[in-house]
Amino acid sequence: MKIRTILYWMPFLLVACSTGPKPIDYGSDKCDFCKMTIVDVHHAAEVVTTKGKVFKFDAIECMVNYVGEHGPESFGSFWINDYPSTSGELVDATSCTFLVSPNIPSPMGAFLSGFLNSDDAKAIQQEKSGELYDWKSLLDKSF
Repeated sequence: MKIRTILYWMPFLLVACSTGPKPIDYGSDKCDFCKMTIVDVHHAAEVVTTKGKVFKFDAIECMVNYVGEHGPESFGSFWINDYPSTSGELVDATSCTFLVSPNIPSPMGAFLSGFLNSDDAKAIQQEKSGELYDWKSLLDKSF
């Protein structure tokens, strides 16, 4: 009987301890920094604490400001949408390249977009201008 009980609760325990991202409900979820509704599939972001609590953001700049207020060590993972994609699938922000371009508006006006592929970021930079950042240098920037 004990084995059956353990097997029953195992999937719930694993999900509860997950440090991965959760799907964003565009048009319903609110930004945990600015409280605006998350609608832009190109710029949304999330952080997940080491205990699995998820915080969602309408813009990468909201996530960066939130992380700056709480310290990056408070979180287990960081996630963004890949700017060229419309899938809404979140990717690991720490391995992305970021572009601040005055020609690519973002929800909170920082003109910040994230790219999974650095070649995509460089190509858009050539077309739209702007400055490139990696994750570490992005956290040092003020928005």
